[in-house]
Amino acid sequence: MKREIRLSGSGGQGLILAGVILAEGAIMSDLDAVQSQSYGPEARGGASKAEVIISDKDINFPKVGKSDILISLTQKSFDEYSKYIKENSIVIVDDSIDVGESMNAKIYKVAILDIAKEVLKKPMTANIITLGALSNLIPQINPEHIKFAISNRVPKGMQELNIKAFEEGRKILVL
Repeated sequence: MKREIRLSGSGGQGLILAGVILAEGAIMSDLDAVQSQSYGPEARGGASKAEVIISDKDINFPKVGKSDILISLTQKSFDEYSKYIKENSIVIVDDSIDVGESMNAKIYKVAILDIAKEVLKKPMTANIITLGALSNLIPQINPEHIKFAISNRVPKGMQELNIKAFEEGRKILVL
């Protein structure tokens, strides 16, 4: 099993933190994982991406070329990174994104940003909602390990809200 995952959106959405948490959850689940990140010069509001490779074997190269799983929370990030997916990959996008012509991928449009804003009343939880949805695609990672990593990485006093966000994400993408 090897998964090459790209989480993309705009700076300030917390997707780099989500990538770090995902990698930590994978490592706690006895998998190998590497995580890398990049963001535009304007940081908050500019393009950002986190890449995570998860495998049950050694990882020989730490960068994602074409992803098996693409997450996009903004139209700009979808337009940029949807070109770099493998055939028959999985694409998860916020339901506000226009995916255009059919792609050779399984596309899930989910209300990540709306759930963060309307259900949890905290737009900043979109990254953790995304992690919840993504966790359903990688059953080799124990969700309890991801929750443990969330509790260790989010600001003190925000653990309960973020665990709730993770659980909301697990509900919106059930395979």
